[in-house]
Order: sequence, then C-alpha cells, then structure tokens
Amino acid sequence: MKSKIILTALLSVSIMACAQETPKVKQKKTKTTVKSNTKSPKFVNAIDPICNMKTEDDMKDTAVYKNKTYGFCSTYCKDEFKKNPEKYAKK
Repeated sequence: MKSKIILTALLSVSIMACAQETPKVKQKKTKTTVKSNTKSPKFVNAIDPICNMKTEDDMKDTAVYKNKTYGFCSTYCKDEFKKNPEKYAKK
C-alpha cells in the first residue's frame, strides 16, 4: 500500500511538471531583404514566335530547345511552341 502512495505521488509530480507552461521567448523582429543571385536567362528571341509580341527580360514562360532558351508572353504560346518547336525556332 505504501508503494502505491509513493508511485501516485511521483506520477502526480511528473504530471504537474509536464503541465507547466514553457516560458515564452521574445524574438527580435528584424527586417531582412533577400538578395537573389539568380540571373534572368538570355532569350534567343526578342519577339514571341507564336503571337509576335515583344519578349521581356523577366518572362516566366520559357522553353529550352536545342540548348537555347525561348521566352513567351503566355503559357498558351509556350505550349504551342512545344507542340512543334522546329516550326517556330530561330534558325
């Protein structure tokens, strides 16, 4: 009976210790700027080969064909190029 009381007391103490709230740590808020070292790819084409719009340096729709990067104004134009790249690729 004595061992049950001691066991209950130890369990109670351990439960109480686990139930205590962990101290909250204040973190400093710093403004950090992320500098990107990635360069925009050089496009082979200055004009979108599908719709004849001017391409820009930061276009996100690109396709690589024969180790050359082509820029497109839209996903639609990129997909059309991928269907038949030889038709549109700069020679």
